[in-house]
Amino acid sequence: MKTKFITATAFIIAAATTGAAAGDLKPTAGHAIHLGNVQGAAYYTVEDDGLRLVATVAGGEAGDSVRFVSTLSDGQTMVIEVPRTADHNAEALTFKRVGDHVVVEGAPDLRAAMID
Repeated sequence: MKTKFITATAFIIAAATTGAAAGDLKPTAGHAIHLGNVQGAAYYTVEDDGLRLVATVAGGEAGDSVRFVSTLSDGQTMVIEVPRTADHNAEALTFKRVGDHVVVEGAPDLRAAMID
């Protein structure tokens, strides 16, 4: 049985080292998140009650990280949004479950990296 828990630091380091086009996430594969000065990674696992999406992000000089966890049923979404100034729209990533996979929509500079 594969380990379902992987530390946020390992995902962020591994995801930041490789860039590629993104769209569909694959189970347990890490995908880098770049929203302004907020960086992080997301992955999902297949669970009995749905797809468990985990996204960990950190920003600023303090480097404190925040983890978002959501179990998605078909058609459900989770959004990560980083506010900007009043003159600019927020930057956002939308993770949407479509059937048996998760699709990422949003920031044009989203980078993906597989983590074995």
